[in-house]
Amino acid sequence: MNTYKYRARGLDSGKSVSGVIQAYSEYEAVAQIKAQDMVVEKITLMTEKQGVHVDLNEPLWVSDKVLSLTASQFAIMLRAGLPMGKVVQLIADQTSDKLMKKILTACAADVSAGYSLAQSLEKNGKKIPAAFIETVRAGEESGALEVCFARLKDYYDKAHKIKRKVKSALTYPVILIILAVVVVGIVMVALVPGMLDMFSNAGEALPLPTRILMVVSDFFVAWWPVLLGALAAIAIGVKVYGKTPNGALNMAKMKLKVPVIKNISVMNAASQFANTLCVLLTAGLPITRVVSITSRVMDNVAVGKTLDQAVTQLEEGRRLASAMRGNPYLPPMLLEMVAVGEETGALEATMATIGAYYDDEAAAASEKALGMLEPMITIFLGVFIGFIVLAIYMPMFSMETMIG
Repeated sequence: MNTYKYRARGLDSGKSVSGVIQAYSEYEAVAQIKAQDMVVEKITLMTEKQGVHVDLNEPLWVSDKVLSLTASQFAIMLRAGLPMGKVVQLIADQTSDKLMKKILTACAADVSAGYSLAQSLEKNGKKIPAAFIETVRAGEESGALEVCFARLKDYYDKAHKIKRKVKSALTYPVILIILAVVVVGIVMVALVPGMLDMFSNAGEALPLPTRILMVVSDFFVAWWPVLLGALAAIAIGVKVYGKTPNGALNMAKMKLKVPVIKNISVMNAASQFANTLCVLLTAGLPITRVVSITSRVMDNVAVGKTLDQAVTQLEEGRRLASAMRGNPYLPPMLLEMVAVGEETGALEATMATIGAYYDDEAAAASEKALGMLEPMITIFLGVFIGFIVLAIYMPMFSMETMIG
């Protein structure tokens, strides 16, 4: 049983009320509050921070690959007619992922004690996405849990393949950037100073490129520890800032505005929105819950916040297309397709189609950005090396001319 802190407003009195309530899930907590003729304005899970052991090596989230494999195992075993408690324990024993094994082992005990799978996942699976848990809940309520697991398997398998493709495409440019930084550092700190000292001792006036190279080299030699420290401090500062609510929101907005990165972020957000909407609608969840869950699982916090704002309008009776109209972050075509899906009564199928389209668009946007990045790095290295060669060759040429 979880404890939730909430703020609500009475329908009749209009007064704001705050309190705590116990429930197995946020959904059940909201339902209990609504049963008291109140509208929930804010609800948060209260957690005990004392005495909690934190494993720094434990991942922040269960990976998409593990979720896909686990969903596949559930679908197969449930079709075989095995009881739920036995299924959870078998999968816990078979999985090689330590985090999922830990979660499912705890769930197996709870399910055997009478909890539903969704309740036990919500209690023990804080690192499992809300979309996964809510789809399981919908499957239990509708009696089609194995079908929901099959859908989850396809959804997370698709998400894993897309992320793997983007990660693979990013590997070469990242390695190239690291090599470029290492080459620049070695050349400026170890190689150039010795060669330039030789020219300085010659007593001749040095060309401008050589003098510039000497100044830059002296700076790197004197300040390289400070530069490394500054870079490390900036990287840590950005990471810490990104974990704060305001920092996460501001960085998410930045990703949606910076040229090149903007297109990738928008396409990824559209893909995730459409695919998540599709799998949750397939599970039979009402549209308000679907959008509420989707807003919480979006990778981009800014996009998720705009979807959360749309939930309020859906609760007032507006349609999804109307509630999302004017969304500043999602593509206009996606919003139009939402309207088409609602008009035709085929929102689930429409989202499946448009989700596949934006999957391809996200991959194409990533490849295009990387295609622009690689030649830029190559040109930078070429110019840098060319300048060094010129700065070293010019005084050598002058010395040979004087000797001749």
